[in-house]
Amino acid sequence: MVENRPWLTVLAHAVLIVGLVVIAFPVWITFVASTHDSATMLRPPVPLLPGGHMFENYAKVLSEGFAQASRTPLWRVLANSLIMALGVSLGKIAISLIAAYAIVYFRFPLRMTAFWMIFITLMLPIEVRIVPTYDVVANFGMLNSYSGLIVPLIASATATFLFRQFFLSVPDELTEAARVDGAGPTRFFVDILLPMSRTSIAALFVIQFIYGWNQYLWPLLVTTEESFYTVIMTLTRQANVVDGVPQWNLIMTVGMLAMLPPVLVVVLMQRQFVRGLVETEK
Repeated sequence: MVENRPWLTVLAHAVLIVGLVVIAFPVWITFVASTHDSATMLRPPVPLLPGGHMFENYAKVLSEGFAQASRTPLWRVLANSLIMALGVSLGKIAISLIAAYAIVYFRFPLRMTAFWMIFITLMLPIEVRIVPTYDVVANFGMLNSYSGLIVPLIASATATFLFRQFFLSVPDELTEAARVDGAGPTRFFVDILLPMSRTSIAALFVIQFIYGWNQYLWPLLVTTEESFYTVIMTLTRQANVVDGVPQWNLIMTVGMLAMLPPVLVVVLMQRQFVRGLVETEK
């Protein structure tokens, strides 16, 4: 039996409040900075209350871009990041589902060898693979394109392993019943396995969407045209201007807008995300 001690309840709430303040304070400062003009942000102290330039700053970056670093409107940059994040997340899920299905339900030579070769790629950091991957992408003429941003990142050993483990937990009786009812491999996969995997798919989608949205190194290598820049690249270029003063109010404006899509994905899919991580009975 858990004892009811009021001072423990107060302490727990105090710790939670402190943690909330520590996490939320940088976000608040970012929002406040996005509502001031450039001159205010260049002189101390940093303001803690919102200013009166919010709509001006947001309208400027969304429609005009930046005179110092980029003239590409932010809506185009956000669209590039959204296309990349959706392409990476959906591609990873699709390929991992098919690979795991083939490994579990089909018998072919070197089946387990193929699985372990996929799994071993987890030991290779992206820095090891990035030079040969770039060479392949360049030889195929995929630089400065959405395919070059997405295709090299859609293979996922982690997602393949997770789906394989889930498929192994599906009762053999269900497979036999589907076979008796005349369901072929495609119908069994589409009508039975996919609906059963929806919580796992939702959890992986959230994780992989954020992974694709936050990509910086790979887009930096394969894109040289501003029309294909992502929002993370744009943020970095704005902060590292040469022979000029960074427009911190606009940088913080972009930062606030860059946070919105991942936050919306997490909020809208929170229930499915949690169930996909903790649910044990499928």
